[in-house]
Amino acid sequence: MEKSVVEFVAEGDVGIVTLNNPERRNVLSRMALGQLVARLESAEADGEVKCVILRSTGNVFSAGHDLAEIVAATDAERESLFALCSRAMLTVRNLSLPVIAEVQGIATAAGCQLAATCDLIIAAEEASFATPGIKIGLFCSTPAVAISRVMSPKRAMEMLLTAEPVPAREAERIGLVNRVVPRGELEGTTMKLARQIAAASPYTVGLGKKGFYDQIGLDVEQAYALTEQIMVENAKAPDAIEGMQAFLERRKPNWGREGNRD
Repeated sequence: MEKSVVEFVAEGDVGIVTLNNPERRNVLSRMALGQLVARLESAEADGEVKCVILRSTGNVFSAGHDLAEIVAATDAERESLFALCSRAMLTVRNLSLPVIAEVQGIATAAGCQLAATCDLIIAAEEASFATPGIKIGLFCSTPAVAISRVMSPKRAMEMLLTAEPVPAREAERIGLVNRVVPRGELEGTTMKLARQIAAASPYTVGLGKKGFYDQIGLDVEQAYALTEQIMVENAKAPDAIEGMQAFLERRKPNWGREGNRD
């Protein structure tokens, strides 16, 4: 039976996905990546979960790929491993549920990529982020995709070329991290944010998340053309009608449980 190194539990409307292999610094092995995809899909399919927290046990968020696994692999195995890693990152991105990374320690290489791929990051003061692949002759090309989309290309390239860890406070300053809090407040702060997000219409959040990422790579005119259509679709949805009526009537909205499409 395969060892469970990634776990999922639902706490009401918040799902918690946990990297649970602290003895191996929560490496993103083939097994871990496969389980990560499965646990995220479980959160999506739960029905009650409206926001996901991605956390890990131990003092390291994730040390990235299992280097021993990469060295021992055949060319075909390496190709499938990196494809699986990309699939895991795209699962985070394409999930209709917002995903908050709760980073308590260092996140390196693919571990940094995973944190940066999440929609939001709350980090402990002790946390840090690094893309140190260049030190071992393996440039962090796929992590570069994630970090270059949340900070300036120049700052991302500096991380990639120097391999220097970026402390949490600096990561917050350059836009990689949303908030930095004392370690003892990390779980409570992240859960409070997740509950705040979960209080919104899940249909609207899912539509908005997809629209946000779809428009980012477009020029301004294309982005407006796309988001105009998203606004039209959103405005006619039952949750939007209910939300606007509730606002006008000064009451709490009652969100629908299903897709809220006509």
